[in-house]
Amino acid sequence: MGMQQKEKATALATTETRRVAHNGEMNALDGIRILDLSRVLAGPWCTQTLADLGADVVKVERPPGSNHPGGDDTRGWGPPFLRGRDGTDTAEAAYYLGANRNKRSITCDIAQPEGQALIRELAAQAHVFVENYKVGDMARYGLDFDALRAINPQLVYCSITGFGQTGPYKDRAGYDYAIQGMGGLMSVTGERDDLPGGGPQKVGVAVADLFTGLYATVAIQAALRHAERTGEGQHIDMALLDTQVAMLANLGANYLVRGRDDGKVPGRAGNAHINIVPYQVFEVAPDAQGQPQYIILAVGNDSQFAKFCAVAGVPELATDERFARNASRVRHRSTLVPLLERVMKTRSKADWLAALEAAKVPGGPINNLAEVFADEHILSRGMVQRWQHPLADAVDLVASPIKLSATPVRNDLAPPLLGQHTAEVLRDWLNAPAERCAALQQRGIV
Repeated sequence: MGMQQKEKATALATTETRRVAHNGEMNALDGIRILDLSRVLAGPWCTQTLADLGADVVKVERPPGSNHPGGDDTRGWGPPFLRGRDGTDTAEAAYYLGANRNKRSITCDIAQPEGQALIRELAAQAHVFVENYKVGDMARYGLDFDALRAINPQLVYCSITGFGQTGPYKDRAGYDYAIQGMGGLMSVTGERDDLPGGGPQKVGVAVADLFTGLYATVAIQAALRHAERTGEGQHIDMALLDTQVAMLANLGANYLVRGRDDGKVPGRAGNAHINIVPYQVFEVAPDAQGQPQYIILAVGNDSQFAKFCAVAGVPELATDERFARNASRVRHRSTLVPLLERVMKTRSKADWLAALEAAKVPGGPINNLAEVFADEHILSRGMVQRWQHPLADAVDLVASPIKLSATPVRNDLAPPLLGQHTAEVLRDWLNAPAERCAALQQRGIV
């Protein structure tokens, strides 16, 4: 056994003694049991939020095999990987750590009949079942909604796929990048086509996955409320493409309300806003080293525009009939923006930000991640949390943004090692003796 394996084995043996509740008050979802067969991001993002709120989320992962490491694929999506106590990389990728806090991990081979039977036992004790397998896969394992509803009529069963359980695309594999393209987001993201650098652009994080996870969280809580009142579970059908279309928000409404009839399809606007002016990035005076500097100016109404014009020393623009109202500013964007570009370059970033804040005009810097995580406000809001991990003394991760006064989110379970809690969960959920877990492990089921 190598040093890393020895360290992992020791960590597994001692982790349970470190489990201390973050707060002594009841969490919002205390008592809710969630069996989570999802992988990668949309499903884990959903269940991480539910775990933060107090649910007992059991992450079901593939056991290691002779030709695969087992577990959620994102465990290997690095570098970067978590650095262990000996200073070397562990097998835990930062990507995985960012989507799996407050969960317990078990391994179970659902390709084997005995593994399927074990999942059915656990589902009988669960309130929620989450999966993101391709359409039809769960039925082949006897783990589809109808099969589990027969065991547990109150079960809330959430399926997350690229294209949903119905429709001509239902059998396709769905990935965030492709969904951003198919769902129209990349057609409205990026620099204008007539400018250098124009063309389709994806968003910097997997927003279709993340939004689907959040919509799924909302849907699950609504379905739990229904089950609580009626005793009836239900099947939630979440699709990345549906979510991406819903995310088009005002741009989707622009097209459906007028664009379709007028033959106008919303396109890329770079860092500008389709419906509001001025609401974009502006270059300001260079820094002391001559490097270009930029700020965001986000004028949301006519009163703010008048305040900005006063701060900028161009009060006459606020009374110009071409610019006095937002609708007029949008129509005369090509005239107004060049005027503002010249004004913005006359002062430094610090000068502009101070003046805008004093005048209550929305604006801000464009921070890189080092600046984000050093920001005093972000730190004061507790958006970075330090965790004790089995393989490292301290791991800093982004925290939940949810602030609840009576039922604060949990902060007691670091993202789990693969199969870290198998014996514990089988004991807690099934009252299974240690001998049963050992026998299942010997047969390669867990």
